[in-house]
This record gives sequence, structure tokens and C-alpha cells, in this order.
Amino acid sequence: MSSYARALAVQNGRAQPVATVRHLHLSATPMVFIPLKLAGEAAAPLAALVGTDPANPRLLVVPQPRNRDLRFAFMAELAEVLLPYIEGLAGVTETVEAKTPYERCADAPQLLVPNRGGIAFTKLLGRSTRFRRTDGPYPVHPSVPVLGQWLTFLSERAEYAGSSALVSMTDALALHWATGQSSMEDANLATQLAWIAPPEGLDGPEAALVAEDPLTSPPAGPETHPDFDGQVLEYAIQAFETSGSAAQVREALRSQLEPTWTLMWQGVRLLRELPEAATVEARWARDRDQFTRETARLAEGGFPRGRVDGAVSAAIRLADLESALQAYEAQRAFDDPLVMIEHRVAGKAFSGEVVAVDATRRIVPAGKTRAAPRPLVTIRTSDPVRLSPGRRLVSSRNRKQRTEIVDITGDLVVIQVNDQMGRGATPAPGSVPEVGDVVCYAELDPSGGQRPRLPAGEDTPWTHGGPPEPYVPTDEDAQEAWS
Repeated sequence: MSSYARALAVQNGRAQPVATVRHLHLSATPMVFIPLKLAGEAAAPLAALVGTDPANPRLLVVPQPRNRDLRFAFMAELAEVLLPYIEGLAGVTETVEAKTPYERCADAPQLLVPNRGGIAFTKLLGRSTRFRRTDGPYPVHPSVPVLGQWLTFLSERAEYAGSSALVSMTDALALHWATGQSSMEDANLATQLAWIAPPEGLDGPEAALVAEDPLTSPPAGPETHPDFDGQVLEYAIQAFETSGSAAQVREALRSQLEPTWTLMWQGVRLLRELPEAATVEARWARDRDQFTRETARLAEGGFPRGRVDGAVSAAIRLADLESALQAYEAQRAFDDPLVMIEHRVAGKAFSGEVVAVDATRRIVPAGKTRAAPRPLVTIRTSDPVRLSPGRRLVSSRNRKQRTEIVDITGDLVVIQVNDQMGRGATPAPGSVPEVGDVVCYAELDPSGGQRPRLPAGEDTPWTHGGPPEPYVPTDEDAQEAWS
């Protein structure tokens, strides 16, 4: 389906939607962070444009990136911008109603970077600063190691599918639109946006061709263009070493960063136009839980995270990453008919009309002594169903209800409903589909295969099914998006 969407983009000369809703949280005041690094150096910052106000970015520059003192002065200046933003959010809490109520930060920081390279460089900045000493030989400003710990935290959250703490703009856009170029070319923010929202009078390919010019659309970082390095930056740094004035370096780097700053906020506006998916708030609540934990850990004087995880912590982390990915893929599919199409084409999900219901059926389940309601629902579908009897399925209508396939004959699929029907001898009204209903079932698990780890050891509003759904897309939404 993704390939089909790209083919349609080429045919129509414009990016095609591959989602009907927005699958990530967008903060009311996201922090846009555009870093640049010195070519040939792994973690030598060169400049950054950062801020929460589209009209008022703050430019930070290292006039000589090979100078250690200037690099850490840059990090201290970056801390002046980021730490008040992060710590201000940490100071506002809310009470989460659960069996054991607990306090959670009402909001969490959100850092937006242009691409995956920006995430990788943010991680390197965190690693190079969180272990620095504030006394003894080569001391740094006290804010630098604190910033390093927060950058490491945000970078680690970016590894979890569905997290919105540190977001690559190119990845966020690719999650919702398919362009007529390759995935590698989509890593160029300028050409990607040219396909999604081309200027007046141009189609996607024409606008992307213009956007490929590094003079009008400099690279979004963290690497700069080689021509800029050799023809502009080198002489500006030499001028700084000769005169001690960083004005020439600042203006040169400003010219490289400001076009990307404009593109970043254009991307934010495009994403805001999409309605938020039903399970986004639940995933953002998890980000806020983790932010609350990290705030408490640092307040207690917690040590910087190690460079390498221990065996046990690595295994736990891997399991958590896999669970988060599994849950995220399922939640996206149930939230969005365009995403579900991928699973329907693959035979892991199907949609159809209910043609028969045996709501009074009762059987004695294995390991039980009393008969219990186990209704059978027969669904006619035109989807290719590549599932076998006994497979457990989840319904898009009730993601907590457990069902399983009993039989597949031609275009008819018979499923058995196992729970979520009330405590009576017969199913409660509305707990079982009725004849004529259009339903969708999938071999997906929105819980990620395990219950989430809870801050207070009890249930929270975001376990399993998530919050009440503010927007429920339909197949008609998908058809309208494609048209």
C-alpha cells in the first residue's frame, strides 16, 4: 500500500495521505532544535537554532568548534534555553486517579529536530556532557551535565515507538504522507515538504527539484554542505581567529539554519491540521510518566546513565522496546483505516458485514465446570484472510474483548466472542455485533503483549484500551483522503 501511495503521488504530482489522523502528540509549545556539527567530528557542535516561538529563534554558535572551552560555553548557553523549558514543565503536576492515586507531571517537554541525524547528534551531545565535572581540571558550568542527562533521557525515549518526547520531523511527515520519491530522499526535509505542500504554480516534482539546490535550501543538518564548508565557513572561522569577532561566523551559520527553521514550523502547521488519533493521549501519558520518574531521579541526585546497559537492564529494555512497537503498530491500525489497510492486504486483518449471530450459544470452557456464553458471529468479507482457526483477534470496536476464529469457509469467517459481555446468562446489549454491522478484526494486540509498567503499581487511565475516543475514523474517511 505504501508503494501504491508513492505511485499515486508520482501520477498526481503531489504527496498522498497514508493516514487520516495524526499519530503523534504535538505540544502547544514544542521546542524546535536544529543542530549543526563540524564536518569530520562526531560530536563537535557548530551551531544551533532553538526556541518555541516561530518568530523569535535563538541562534547559538561555536566560532571555533575545535576549541574545547568554546564548545562547552555553547552547551552552557544551550542549557540556558532548554533547562528552564524542561524544569518549568516538571514543576506542574496533576493527580492521577487510580486504586493508588499518584502525582504526574501535567505536561512534558517535546523536542522537534529536522531528521534522524538530529536525534543521533542529540544523543551524542548528551553522552559527551552528562559525565562532565563542574570542578577540578577542565570544569564546565554546572548546568552542562544536567543538560546532558536530559538530552540522554530524551534520546532514549525516541527509541520507543509511539513516544513524542523527541521527534524527527521527516519521520513524522512520512508517517502521514507518501511522496513520489524514495525513503532516502524523504530524509531531506525541504524536498519532502515540497511534495506535501508545493508552492503555488508548481507540482511536487518541480518544487522538489528547486528544493534540492543547497543555496536556496541548505541541508537541515546536522552536517553542512561541503561547498559551504570550503567556500564560506572556513574563511569565517579564520576571520574569527584573526580578529576575535564571531560576527562573520554567526551570519554564515544563520543563513544555513533559518530556511530549515521555516520548514520546521511549516511541518508543525501541517501536522496540526490533522485530528489527533484516539490513542495518542495514552502514549503521551506514558511519556509524562517517564518524565515524572526522571525528574524525581535527578532531584534525588541520580547518577548519569551508563554508556552501556547491564545484562539484566538491557534485556528488560529490549522487551519494553518490542512491547512498545507491537502496541504502537496495533493502536495505529485500529485508530486509522488507511493504516489498517496494510494489515488487511497482508491477510492479518479483515473487515466485513455480520450476516449471522448465535447470541444464545453457551459452552463449558476448558478448565471450567459451568457453561458460559460464547456467541458465534459470522462475517462475510472480501479481504484475503490468511489466518487459521484458533487465532485470537481484536475488534476495532472493543479492543479489550477477546475473540477467536472458529472456522473459515470461502468468504465467511466465524468467530467466537469470549468475554466483555456482562455477568448475565445472556450477552449484554451492544456487547456482541448484530446482523448488518460492519466490523473489523485483526491479529494485533494494542496492549503490546503485556500490561504496561505502572508508576504506582496500579491501573491507570491509559492501560490497554486508552482514553475515550475523541475521533473515530471510518472507511469513508480513508476513501475521502485518497480522493
